[in-house]
Amino acid sequence: MDFRVVILWVLLVIAGGCAFWWITVAIRVARDLPRIPRIGQGLAFALPPGEPLVSVVIPAHNEEKHAPGCIESILRSTYTNIEVIVVLDRCTDATRANLQPIAARDARLKLIDNNFCPTDWAGKCNAGRVGAELAKGTYVLFTDADVEFSPQLIRASMGMLNERGLQLLSLMSTPRIRHWFEAVVQPVAVMELMRMFPVAQVNRAQNPRYFANGQFMLFERAAYDKLGGHAAVKDDLLEDIAFSRRVKDSGGRGGLAVADGMLMVEMYEKLSEFLQGWKRIYIEGSQRKPARLRRSGLIVGVGAALLPVGSFAALIAGAGWSGQWNGGSLEPLASAVMWTGLLGALSFLASAAWIHKLCAAPMLAAFFHPLGGFLIARCFFGAAEDLINRTPVRWGGREYILEPRKW
Repeated sequence: MDFRVVILWVLLVIAGGCAFWWITVAIRVARDLPRIPRIGQGLAFALPPGEPLVSVVIPAHNEEKHAPGCIESILRSTYTNIEVIVVLDRCTDATRANLQPIAARDARLKLIDNNFCPTDWAGKCNAGRVGAELAKGTYVLFTDADVEFSPQLIRASMGMLNERGLQLLSLMSTPRIRHWFEAVVQPVAVMELMRMFPVAQVNRAQNPRYFANGQFMLFERAAYDKLGGHAAVKDDLLEDIAFSRRVKDSGGRGGLAVADGMLMVEMYEKLSEFLQGWKRIYIEGSQRKPARLRRSGLIVGVGAALLPVGSFAALIAGAGWSGQWNGGSLEPLASAVMWTGLLGALSFLASAAWIHKLCAAPMLAAFFHPLGGFLIARCFFGAAEDLINRTPVRWGGREYILEPRKW
């Protein structure tokens, strides 16, 4: 048998699988996207009576670069009845010095030095607790120091929380694309997180799924206290997911909205930092189970990397070999491989470009989506190995050794 025949049959299967996979992805995105509200819709909703005080709590560990811009954006809010509490969590850089001039001219900003973290607490959770204990607001908003608020964001969020009767409202932030890996890899990373936590199901009335993004969590203060505050999630490295789960288990209502540029975020300067950050997210999102991490790595490796590359290979091989048999019996096979490869490649590019656009990344970066898939697959497998080997996870100025779980 001609070896090319075997190759063509393999490529035909891969290309057909790619077309099916990515058409399914596009259908799911088209189905789920309308179910996730846009935070701007909250501007049309009424505020809680009296426009109560909102306490914005920001844990900040060595955020000298991002914190000033973050704080300035919050203080420009059209919802003016706010206090901003920045917890300087074991900072060793110029974060305080850079924020001091802002605090001197706006009394709504309070800077709190925190130089201690209990050994059984995650650092960010402890800093959140410190800030919450000092907060005076009827509502408390936890956010990060590397985000930027639209002036209308708090107003819109309070309207949506009030209109929907939520105890917790969280947002899917809009990333700033500054580096190549943010354009190429981040859409794959986000897509996999959404596969693990189907966010379109968070807002449904019956049996909602739990999910929250720690970059923006707006609580009714009474609901936050009822949950036990940060003490209830003190050892979680994904305190946002843990909070969302507790809201659901307590019978409360959590909600999720898309920021649509009203909450911008800058996270990582280097690819290595980016992948380490996502390792932590995936480890906690997989409940510290190596088998689940490996399964996710296999899924993203096949779907985002192998199938698209195989489709392009099918297109090239089918086109190149179809004329070599000069109308012989094998030419229909080569032609089928070529057209199936074209279908797979176009399905992939169209769907991936749409996903990149939704993630605020350039649509042309979809051509490099398989590279992102390969890197995120490695991230999943590396996370599984780190768990098994008890490799410390560094986050927020501390190292944590996480115990793997089987079940």
